[in-house]
Amino acid sequence: MTEERLQFQSDVARLLEIVAHALYSEKEVFLRELVSNASDACDKLRYAALTDDGLMADGVPLEIRLLADTEARTLTVADTGVGMNREDLVENLGTIARSGTARFLEQLSGDARKDLSLIGQFGVGFYAAFMVADEVEVTTRRAGEAQGWRWRSDGKGGFTIAEAADVVRGTRVTLHLKPGEDEFLDERRLGAIVRKYSDHIPLPIRFGDGGDATTLNRASALWTRSKSEVTAEEYKEFYHHVGHAFDDPWLTVHWRAEGKLEYTALLFVPTLRPFDLFDPRRRPAVKLYVRRVFITDEAEGLLPAYLRFLRGVVDSEDLPLNVSREMLQQNPMLARMKSGLARRVLQDLVRKADDPESGYPAFWEAFGAVLKEGLYEDNEHRDLLLRAARFRSTAADGLASLEDYVGRMKEGQEAIFTITGDDPDALLRSPQLEGYRAKGVEVLLLTDPVDEFWLPAVASYKDKPFKSVTRGGADLSAIKAAEAAEANAEAKPAVADTGPLVALLKLSLGDAVKDVRPSERLTDSAVCLVADEGDMDMHLERLLKQHKQLDRTARRILEINPAHPLVRALAERAGAPGATDDLADAAWLLLDQARIVEGEPLPDPSAFARRLATLMAKGLSAAG
Repeated sequence: MTEERLQFQSDVARLLEIVAHALYSEKEVFLRELVSNASDACDKLRYAALTDDGLMADGVPLEIRLLADTEARTLTVADTGVGMNREDLVENLGTIARSGTARFLEQLSGDARKDLSLIGQFGVGFYAAFMVADEVEVTTRRAGEAQGWRWRSDGKGGFTIAEAADVVRGTRVTLHLKPGEDEFLDERRLGAIVRKYSDHIPLPIRFGDGGDATTLNRASALWTRSKSEVTAEEYKEFYHHVGHAFDDPWLTVHWRAEGKLEYTALLFVPTLRPFDLFDPRRRPAVKLYVRRVFITDEAEGLLPAYLRFLRGVVDSEDLPLNVSREMLQQNPMLARMKSGLARRVLQDLVRKADDPESGYPAFWEAFGAVLKEGLYEDNEHRDLLLRAARFRSTAADGLASLEDYVGRMKEGQEAIFTITGDDPDALLRSPQLEGYRAKGVEVLLLTDPVDEFWLPAVASYKDKPFKSVTRGGADLSAIKAAEAAEANAEAKPAVADTGPLVALLKLSLGDAVKDVRPSERLTDSAVCLVADEGDMDMHLERLLKQHKQLDRTARRILEINPAHPLVRALAERAGAPGATDDLADAAWLLLDQARIVEGEPLPDPSAFARRLATLMAKGLSAAG
């Protein structure tokens, strides 16, 4: 077969350009990435061979070798793992077969130094080789297949693929080093890099060919060692390996469960949010082992989906070695492991949340929206999740716990008040908050879409129900205001008799509103819209309409502020003869004003403009 020339997927081309030309201070990490890929390939073959003995019938042991040719100035990373065929080469080395790639690339600025932190969230993997090589050659043969393949690229426009003869099982990645990179041909230098980044890999990593090759690593599974024997640096490098990550772990959870079910877990919470955290498939990223044998890196029943940001390994002593992914989903032992893992991680998160020096607010900003998915999915651990949850509120600049909120509740306050929206600053300007602010009542500002779903599922905290300030009547009369708020209340203007005006507005607006009533929640604004007690929250309704899951909207209640000068003036006119006709435009303008404040589109902008112009003209004529 002749050599076939293919182009890189545009996503790969952009990544390669940034990686190859970035002035990264630690180029040595390329070796960590290549060794990590080689380790994964060996793990996958060992698992596949459990059900297909023929894959390793040649007797070649699983191992990784580093081969340096000083004359040719090449470094080869060779493994005897599962290998690749032509389709694998195109998919794995020519495209980025990972969801969220486009969104990730949209964030790249073109500034190499700044973009490296984002690349770290993505994981450059194989492409890190081009930091030190001007050409990379991959020779490989997939286990169980006879045909070998050769892939070659200079990391610029594209790559070539051709058949190759006499290729052993596994993969050999040969780097033709750039000028000035000869340090990566030195055995001592390579040994130091392996011990720094890859000492934990439970496979021998040898330097040289033949039986006299030097073993560079301890080749023992890190998670099997006692916590007292593992250094912080070793944990960090294992996280880089298992998570294919460039950031450092924010939290490390390492323990062994003993009893009826025995397993070891070494789990990490990243510092940076993974780029695909909100992928709708919500795939797990923790590797499952059984007695040190790799089983899968997609064990969907191993951890709840709301902990999908975790990286690491879980090693079971009880699951069968030949378990399939389908059998895993139905195995009752996995369900018990899932419960124990979730509880232990959440307990550690609660401890961090209670420590003011832990940097928990940064963690919550990155992963809080995902954790809150557990509030409606996981009844078993809901109490721990509620203790770990943090919220913005009207009472403070930072984040507050529900315990903080309950401790600050006013005398006579029986509910935890919330308001949902897209932006906390916009919520702070909402007219629905005015009456609560006037009485010094704290309101939680909820801006994650998931908030609309966990609130009705949870319903209450410590017997205090959650209540939206944009739904139902705002009966604040039982809540005792602070002294300063009471002093301000004494200076409030007199309220108007709104009976005739309410009747007029109902008549003019008809079916456009569900009801019109005086408001107890407004102090500064003239009007606002609220949902009836049994209706859907207005923000949730907007979300569902945006995603085309709702065809129609419920009618809202228009609340008017009896103390507002505009409402008082309209109330005085409402009892006069002909008021229904005179104030018809004003009625619709009040409704449109309330819609604008809510961020809702006007159903008839032209009518709004006409009415506004008419009233302005009348006002100017009267003033003249």
